[in-house]
Amino acid sequence: MLKNQNCNRICVFQVECTYPLGETMVRYTGPKNRIARRFGVNIFGRARNPLLHKPNPAGMHGAKRKKKSDYGTQLEEQQKLKAVYGMLTGKQLVRYFKEAEASKMNTPQAFVERLECRLDNVVYRMKFASTIFGAQQLVSHGHILVNGKKVDRRSFFVRPGMVISVKPKSQSMPLVKDSILAGGRDLPGYISVDTEKFSGQLASSPHMDQIPFPLPLNIPLICEFLAHTH
Repeated sequence: MLKNQNCNRICVFQVECTYPLGETMVRYTGPKNRIARRFGVNIFGRARNPLLHKPNPAGMHGAKRKKKSDYGTQLEEQQKLKAVYGMLTGKQLVRYFKEAEASKMNTPQAFVERLECRLDNVVYRMKFASTIFGAQQLVSHGHILVNGKKVDRRSFFVRPGMVISVKPKSQSMPLVKDSILAGGRDLPGYISVDTEKFSGQLASSPHMDQIPFPLPLNIPLICEFLAHTH
């Protein structure tokens, strides 16, 4: 990700791959520490906290912050949400919002539920990977089973009761074992895990108040922004 000196918007490096069924997978390949420094929090939960040695945002004199307009505030909230879920694209975010808007549920709740129940995010919440990017790698490389069947779509929607597990041959991977042993993250109330079996379940649909976001997020404001810009 790079930031233009004359603009507050973020430019993202991404690589697109297409699944056999035509679904496009976007993989973020840009620098991650810069994002953490911008938002002032170790947003990806990396073992080496990028804020320990460089706590200020990138840029001359720590990129002095100016008062944001309403639009700027809404845009930044959207960018934080994208980062929390592994650098999603604007197109992906809009798709989830439109699905939530068309549902019979409260729109912000339905919107965040669709994000939280992505397979890559559920794998991360279950602590089978130490970061959301590690979880994306596990899923896309075919190391994750859903109800005993391999699923390599990161955007797969996990429903309550589904069993998520690591393939037997993949359970000895350092990426998985080190993450489980590391600790440091509590399981949210809607997730249950059996670490000995390398499996877990989405016990219930996640409520907005239960989700352990690494930084404050205003989901209703993001929904309002998406409603007015798309």
